[in-house]
Amino acid sequence: MVGSARSTRRTHPGLKRSGVVASAAVLAALAGGGLSACGTDAAAEPAPLKPELVKAGHLVVCTSLPYEPFEFKRKGEIVGFDIDLAGEIAKKLGVASTVVNTDFDEIQSGAPLNEGKCDVAVAGMTITGERARVLDFSSPYFDAAQAMVVPRGSSLTSLDALSGKKVGVQAGTTGELYVRDNAPEGTEVVTFEDASRIDAALKAGDVDAGVYDNTVVGDVVARNPGFEVTAEFNTGEQYGMAVKKNGSVDLLRTINDQLAELVADGRYDAIYAKWFGSAPKS
Repeated sequence: MVGSARSTRRTHPGLKRSGVVASAAVLAALAGGGLSACGTDAAAEPAPLKPELVKAGHLVVCTSLPYEPFEFKRKGEIVGFDIDLAGEIAKKLGVASTVVNTDFDEIQSGAPLNEGKCDVAVAGMTITGERARVLDFSSPYFDAAQAMVVPRGSSLTSLDALSGKKVGVQAGTTGELYVRDNAPEGTEVVTFEDASRIDAALKAGDVDAGVYDNTVVGDVVARNPGFEVTAEFNTGEQYGMAVKKNGSVDLLRTINDQLAELVADGRYDAIYAKWFGSAPKS
């Protein structure tokens, strides 16, 4: 997705924090045993079998770099919020977590999972109907929106102001879809392989604005003091982990169980605070 480990995570003070209120409620319900991921009586579900993994002793995790603070490299190591959550899934399975950097378009196509290159994709990926046709998603674990970033002093304060302007988006993301569907006629949408390239284009003046997931704009502005956030768009997005379509039921159950446990015992809040500076607001 368009989708910054720091000792201190900064977010734009004018923006509402995007958290996990709805997601946490879903996961808490699962933790309580009242509902399965499909909304059926959990008591009627058979005990899950131990998932079959691509590589014995390892949970192979596909992600897409860089997307701070969800997944990025620090001192040569892949770290981030998503990576820590995936690590907790691996612990639940009693295996090591092996992270593989993969092109985001490939991930959302389902190919790495359906071809057996990885067990799970954790890449700040919004759950959509189109993606669900080729992937099976976990319960949502994060709520997100979109935000517009411009050079400081720019007069662009809304999507409506972009007519005749160039706006940068990450290719294949919900940000690209939102801009194409909602920007006024005459807006030129310029796609980039990853969010950092939007930064570079905006700094160079090649685009007039950039649209990112609002969960990462704090780091975009921190990296680029000449930028500011001027608008946020509530798109109702939720991130999910993804597995092979119709082929990893036991792994999906394990993921949902562990996500629910992380919320119930407070570990989710601790991981969230590690990467975003404070626990999610309830």
